Amino acid sequence: MRLRNLPFALAVLSCGFVPTASAQQTSTVVTQNPTAVMLAARSVALLSGGRQIADVTLTGNATRVAGSDTGSGTATLKALGTSSSRIDLSLSDGTFSEVRTFPNGVPEGRWLAPNGSYNRMVMHNCFTDAAWFFPALTVLSQASNPNLSITYVGPGTKNGIAVEHLQFAHSSGAQVPGFGDPLLTLSAINVYLDSSSLLPVAFAFDTHPDNNALLNIPVEVYFSNYQAVNGAQVPFHIQKFLNGSLFLDLTIQSAALNSGLTVSAFSAN
Repeated sequence: MRLRNLPFALAVLSCGFVPTASAQQTSTVVTQNPTAVMLAARSVALLSGGRQIADVTLTGNATRVAGSDTGSGTATLKALGTSSSRIDLSLSDGTFSEVRTFPNGVPEGRWLAPNGSYNRMVMHNCFTDAAWFFPALTVLSQASNPNLSITYVGPGTKNGIAVEHLQFAHSSGAQVPGFGDPLLTLSAINVYLDSSSLLPVAFAFDTHPDNNALLNIPVEVYFSNYQAVNGAQVPFHIQKFLNGSLFLDLTIQSAALNSGLTVSAFSAN
């Protein structure tokens, strides 16, 4: 199959790709390294304070850098479970919003356009963590998912900190000849845990242009200044880098856990 035809086997469905004439259903073997699973479980126990977190609302200040444009103002970030999130930025250079949901088992995303309407995100950019800004509601907490591959890459350093490097990726079971399972690539997330505290130092994954799922644009998210909130550990400083440049700098001022958010909070309006 020629790569230009990969868009696709992206007739996407509940948690992966619906096979087309050029994709075949196979019994892809998902592996979960015991060391990686243990490290993820210990990290989540620390992040959650040993209790179930259903939702979170973070508020604070934000600086957004897009090329030569820089805007500063306030930010509100919400997440419900591991599949719904909402980011609202009210900045000096405009209002910016992004919503991620999982209706009927299909991941979706929308972003606020300058004209005030919401545009749909392309499907191939909707497979990484919706709640990337709140580690307790990410792949770290999904080790029981039989379709989640978990790899222990090994010890290393990240941002000058000694870390344990894990990699997570979802499998769809659909194989594209000459490419493999597209979801394993599109959903891959590298997680770096502080070797001493086991709190996340950074996440790294790829985003892609709307018209090219094969072109990887690196994204890195750095977490620091963890503070205890009702027993949970919440990063109060979050930085998001896009293609090596700082894109979003968040300083959290307050965090509310299990406030009773519902799916209505994640409508694009």
